[in-house]
Amino acid sequence: MGTAQSQQQAAPGAFAAFARFVLCGGGVGLASSFAVTALASRIPWVLANALITVLSTLLATELHARFTFGAGGRATWRQHAQSAGSAAAAYAVTCAAMFALQQLVAAPGAVLEQVVYLSASALAGVARFAVLRLVVFARNRSQAAAAVRTARSLPHPVPVPVTMARTSAPAGPGVLCRAA
Repeated sequence: MGTAQSQQQAAPGAFAAFARFVLCGGGVGLASSFAVTALASRIPWVLANALITVLSTLLATELHARFTFGAGGRATWRQHAQSAGSAAAAYAVTCAAMFALQQLVAAPGAVLEQVVYLSASALAGVARFAVLRLVVFARNRSQAAAAVRTARSLPHPVPVPVTMARTSAPAGPGVLCRAA
């Protein structure tokens, strides 16, 4: 029961998880932008971006498993695959938004492009957070909640009389208890 409760406590609430999601995802995203730039000086930018995207998605999934959603350990391969799928969907959303902008506005300015891109990214990020929280990392939370529910549904144990053992040690935390 103690383990289930500690796992349940390790899973943060929605607001705390979202703040951690933004912190982890933003941190990895920022580091990735520098890594792509550095790597692109040695290999073509498209390859550098693809490689860094794969590595940053793996890293972010590990951070989300351990820190954001309190899954209690390393991400599984299933979680990595699902996370990669949600990242690919988010990428598709931003690409579709930019494509739509190009179709609707003949020569969009840099500010409009940034507004559209950042809006699509924010929308995709919120959707990705929901998918990760409710699907990818939900199993661990539901197992912990089920364990707590099971522990709560067990009948209360019959009280056992406890007597204090007489020792020469002073009373306090060192006093031994035993069942009579």
